[in-house]
Amino acid sequence: MRHFLKETDLSLVETAQVFAAAAALKAGRGKATTPALAQQSWGLMFFKKSTRTRVSFQVGVHELGGQPVMLNAEDLQLTRGETVEDTARVLSRYLHGMVIRCHEHQLLVDFARCGSMPIVNALSDFLHPCQFMTDVFTLAERFAPGHPEKYVESLRGRKFAFLGDTACNMANSYILGGAALGIEIALAGPAGFEPTAEIKAQLQRDGLKPTYTFTTDPAEAVRGADMVYTDVWVSMGMEAEKAARLQIMQPYQVSRALMALAKPSAYFMHCLPAHPGEEVTAEVLASPQSIIFDQAENRLHVQKALLAFLAPA
Repeated sequence: MRHFLKETDLSLVETAQVFAAAAALKAGRGKATTPALAQQSWGLMFFKKSTRTRVSFQVGVHELGGQPVMLNAEDLQLTRGETVEDTARVLSRYLHGMVIRCHEHQLLVDFARCGSMPIVNALSDFLHPCQFMTDVFTLAERFAPGHPEKYVESLRGRKFAFLGDTACNMANSYILGGAALGIEIALAGPAGFEPTAEIKAQLQRDGLKPTYTFTTDPAEAVRGADMVYTDVWVSMGMEAEKAARLQIMQPYQVSRALMALAKPSAYFMHCLPAHPGEEVTAEVLASPQSIIFDQAENRLHVQKALLAFLAPA
């Protein structure tokens, strides 16, 4: 039984297999069926609001022949005092796997430890591995068009810039996934928002050499980049910090002038939802360099490939 809680839960060979499967699923959508989850029921447990994650996983389970079972956290006994251990053991008797979008990453670890079914991290406060996998798949489609077998190889040695809160879950996923795939991750954010001890410890546990740099100078990070990335400056649960964050993050807004420092062929990415005029200008979001909607679509195809890979026989 396998889980996908972090980017390094897949080897390079397995990542290549998932990418090849995602490309095939994308090309064959509506033309051929891949009933990898036939006669299976997968739980989708959400502690946070969601649009892309919820819909892409629900549709994905259905298109693989399975039954998605929506589990809103506030409706479960888990939020009324039942232990994670008991919940995981009971749900393992009903379900063939679970997709969990939560706050504390430890909840995912505990479900994986106590249950007897695959667990997929659909976002935690520490990591967002499904988004990272989708992002690099979307880029690899462009770096090695028509050759899914070369997708992983095409990423090695690339420079990706990440601007804003570089201690957030999305930045952590780029730090960890970038190290695993041999990608240079150039982070730029205000002092006090640099990578944390937690992600540095994770790199050590996984035996990975860091491939990231951190600077407070956004131009330094973006210069020569193959891709420029940003995320919202005020994540769910941080609303009380909004005014302070908007002020301190302002120098890290992705603008046309900043994008001009990247390679002419560079792409702009954002995991959405975006706030035009805050972390990125409306002009950049609508520019030819922006591939945010291809990125969003690919959540479906990559996650279907991950589910098929993890599905119990």
